[in-house]
Amino acid sequence: MAEAQQTLDQTLETKKQETFDYVKLQLGEGIIDTELDASHYEAAYQRTIGTYRQRAENALEESYTFLTLADDTNIYTLPREIKTVRQVFRRTIGFDNGGEGTAFEPFSAAALNTYLLNGNQMGGLATYDFYAQYVELTAKMFGGFLNYNYNSATNQLTLMRDIKGSGETVLLWCYNLRPEVQLLTDFSTIQWIRDYMVGNAKLIIGEAREKFATIAGPQGGTALNGAQMKAEGNAIMDAKIEELKNYVDGSQPLTWVIG
Repeated sequence: MAEAQQTLDQTLETKKQETFDYVKLQLGEGIIDTELDASHYEAAYQRTIGTYRQRAENALEESYTFLTLADDTNIYTLPREIKTVRQVFRRTIGFDNGGEGTAFEPFSAAALNTYLLNGNQMGGLATYDFYAQYVELTAKMFGGFLNYNYNSATNQLTLMRDIKGSGETVLLWCYNLRPEVQLLTDFSTIQWIRDYMVGNAKLIIGEAREKFATIAGPQGGTALNGAQMKAEGNAIMDAKIEELKNYVDGSQPLTWVIG
């Protein structure tokens, strides 16, 4: 496990450095002095990653994880990567003590036998849809879902009811932040990140040069292009944001919703 994590860390550092090198070349480093040090590149990178995670659906991934409940405990701290909890499923129906319960309940079994296993009365997808709705309604009525509140700032999950007994395992349906190493190794996202970071870096340079509009010299001084650099940086970033609306980063658009 430790070796796998070490490999991921090394991959992340390698990909970050490759991204930094790309940005430096785009700014003309090696030909001109770009005036940026390591902290400036890191700031541009962090702003880029933050913007992408705010704007792009591809920055999140759907996941499921198990949580073991403790006696007399309603608040649980989840991993910081989890940004949204969509649902909390119990593995039992109709029991307060989930450790001794069962997922079997006779009403659902009767419906399954009547509508799905009887060859003379099979109704295709419509029948299956009715059955699925029935199972969901049964779970709501008999405690198959737990009411909860999730604070993404503190990563605290608060269950709205007291579960008797300890040791019950519930299933969490979550959306997680994709790790940075995935974003930097995904061909759909890496180019967006690199180009947006170029815009961020130009903005930093422009801000610095704009503070000294003219450098005094024997021939009357030299005018700096701070405003131009800022305009170019903002134009690049605006264009990349527009690209997200067209899902060029591999994000999936909304599909048809029937209901």
